[in-house]
Amino acid sequence: MNVRNGAKVVHGATIDGGFWKVYRETVAREGITYQWKALNDEIPDASPSGCMRNFRIASGREQGGHTGFVFQDSDAYKWLEAVAYCIRWKGDEAMEALADEAIETIAAAQQPDGYLDTYYIINGLEKRWTNLKNNHELYCAGHMIEAAVAYYQATGKRRLLDVALRFVDHINSVIGPEEGKLHGYPGHPVIEMALMRLYEVTGDEKHLRLAKYFVDQRGQEPLYFREEDKKRAEKNSWGTMEYYQAHKPVREQTEAVGHAVRAMYLYSGMADVARVTDDETLKAACVTLWNNTTRRRMYVTGAVGSTEYGEAFSFDDDLPNDTVYGETCAAIGLVFFARRMLQLRPSAEYADVMERALYNGVISGMDLDGKRFFYVNPLEVWPEACEKDPHKKHVVPQRQKWFGCACCPPNLFRLISSLEDYVAVEDDGTLYVNLYAKGTLNACSGALKFAVETDYPWDGAIRLNCLSDQPAEGVLALRVSGWCKKYTLCVNGEPVKAPMTDGYVRLKRAWKADDQVDLVFDMPVRYVRANPRVREDVGKVALMRGPLCYCLEQADNGDSLHLLKAVTNGETRIERADMLGGITLITAQGEKEVVSPEWNDTLYAEADAPATVPKTLTFIPYYAWANRGLGEMSVWVRS
Repeated sequence: MNVRNGAKVVHGATIDGGFWKVYRETVAREGITYQWKALNDEIPDASPSGCMRNFRIASGREQGGHTGFVFQDSDAYKWLEAVAYCIRWKGDEAMEALADEAIETIAAAQQPDGYLDTYYIINGLEKRWTNLKNNHELYCAGHMIEAAVAYYQATGKRRLLDVALRFVDHINSVIGPEEGKLHGYPGHPVIEMALMRLYEVTGDEKHLRLAKYFVDQRGQEPLYFREEDKKRAEKNSWGTMEYYQAHKPVREQTEAVGHAVRAMYLYSGMADVARVTDDETLKAACVTLWNNTTRRRMYVTGAVGSTEYGEAFSFDDDLPNDTVYGETCAAIGLVFFARRMLQLRPSAEYADVMERALYNGVISGMDLDGKRFFYVNPLEVWPEACEKDPHKKHVVPQRQKWFGCACCPPNLFRLISSLEDYVAVEDDGTLYVNLYAKGTLNACSGALKFAVETDYPWDGAIRLNCLSDQPAEGVLALRVSGWCKKYTLCVNGEPVKAPMTDGYVRLKRAWKADDQVDLVFDMPVRYVRANPRVREDVGKVALMRGPLCYCLEQADNGDSLHLLKAVTNGETRIERADMLGGITLITAQGEKEVVSPEWNDTLYAEADAPATVPKTLTFIPYYAWANRGLGEMSVWVRS
């Protein structure tokens, strides 16, 4: 097998200030503790989890039945992964001791042959591996592997890593191309990405081969899930194999279909395998699926998955705002996919989408205190409709303490706490900076080392100070965001013109200590329109500034947001405000329709165009909505 690395994640990056430090501290200070309480059913009035209790029952330490979903184990693994990143970032002896205790609880449930899944250990091992399509054994295994690798890299401790390695050996003995094995693949992908991380840590090609097998085998005839259904005399739960992205081999798939989270995880694993094996056909499939996802099926907030039915993609340009699903996990999955596409080929297009999702559709899933969460992330909310319209019951207008199906909160924690892994990639002596955050970059074996100063995303000024001990030749490639129409670039105070390739300005020089680079993006308020194919948004605009999408909220603009109009050629003002954790507000000229009293008892009538009155519209960043009580919200406004 031809093995290569492609662009590597810059693991020598840190985030130590600014916008993202606040979020990371919230996760480390509040989120980790809060989730641990949730996993142990210690949050009053929250949906029960039973997660850690399941492990104790599976190990014989307690008596009882399995609680929660078939994938309940994965919540503990995602919690451990987030803990690992927090320890890596700032260290915490108490947190590490708690994690070690949790790992021992998990390890105690492992079976003599390496198997570990509490649902089947408690309910009957004779049924294991009989329902790869729906019962998430490989999904849970994938999250265990990701946690094990992260914890080993953060602490050097092998306990969970050894548990994961034993489980992977068991999986290899059961599933694969050889005669006598199951020729299956996961119903919910994630193990593909996880195995690639395991391969990068261990260098053992059997992990690469298994990841590649899962990717290559998916959708091959005879369809494994269909054959599995026949053995169980079961009809397919969702009607078609598109729901599982198993309707055809992955290299033949051209549209993002089915369950949106599964799709994003699958495509991420495909990109990992394509990069390491240098598989051009698989790379091409990733590009095709990326283009369809981001150019025809993605919201302005970076959310993906437009329909509640199956938590899924629907069809091109179908992007309803008030019935959108937009699962937090799906936006997180898009970030995973984007980072891996950047490793295939550094291009600002991928980083732009990663940034869009992070600042909007991802962090909207958590309140500013890190204790309440959205599963669904709508772009328009009318609370009464959410309560009374059964088609909008899934759109909850206020964040919840926890969920019975709690995949999103721990997913948020593990992404936010690992965010330095998304800042930059390096390849062949070039450092590609993809996200701008206050901190440090240390790449190319220490040859390119910079301190980054910025108040991004509130301000477009980024300063990089070289910290390299010795002069070193290298290329610093800085992403110019797709939304930016004008920028300035200076080196040591002198304006420079640098070549741009794939959306990066490239500075090649012998870098020495105290070299200073200043990149300043012009950051005006932008009125953004959707392609006319998107029927929901015709005649409407969304306000954006920098990477942030803004929205109207009832708390600032009163009710009946549907009666408001934006004056797109009017004046806009930006103002830093000491509210919602410290944000930049946008105020803009607008109008509000005057509703005549004659309409009180009339549903339809001949009438002139309604009169309007001037009204100042106040917009807040979309991620911050629903932090001030129940009310209407809208991203898109008539113009």
